[in-house]
Amino acid sequence: MQVSRIEVRAVTRRFGATLALRQVSTSFEAGTLTFLEGPNGAGKSTLLAIVGTVLRPSSGSVWYEPFGDDQAQARRHIGWVAHESHCYRELSGRRNVELVAQIHGVPNAPMQVERVVARVGAEAFADRPVGTLSRGQRQRIALARSLVHDPGVLLLDEPWTGLDVASVDRLEAVIREEVARGSLVVAVTHGPGTAERLGARRLRIEGGRVIT
Repeated sequence: MQVSRIEVRAVTRRFGATLALRQVSTSFEAGTLTFLEGPNGAGKSTLLAIVGTVLRPSSGSVWYEPFGDDQAQARRHIGWVAHESHCYRELSGRRNVELVAQIHGVPNAPMQVERVVARVGAEAFADRPVGTLSRGQRQRIALARSLVHDPGVLLLDEPWTGLDVASVDRLEAVIREEVARGSLVVAVTHGPGTAERLGARRLRIEGGRVIT
């Protein structure tokens, strides 16, 4: 069972006196790619974090079909790549992926870990400590970690930043594959032309509100 639709219902999020999101309502469908666009501080990453169950809204709700508002159930079906990799720097890339597989109780975990490491093109450096890797290499490990439990929802927070051409090509290939297999993919990006290249729906956020 996968998440087939996510509905954001009148979500407001405050950080102290600051309103990061203001009555945001929108939806995301399985088998589609949506780009969250807008200026810095517009609320894009906040919205992504709320959809990803990392943050709770101050008011409003998020509905995950068919799990309703059960965040614990929905979280099992979400893969997340943050702006920074948030991997354990002293551990190898492969070990970081293994830990996520263990957390999710992935069947045949060793085979699945090898599959996703190969899928993101990380075989040559997967056994090195993450702290010794370049940004592009770290993000490949983070991507493998997000995919190891075969999530139906993939959330990406500015994953293109600082990547070399090879890493961009691999990232975009994975995004296309995930959409083709029916995953729900949402990404925050500033990259001009990327939405057109990937056939993404564009959702613009300004001042904590959805504009388009």
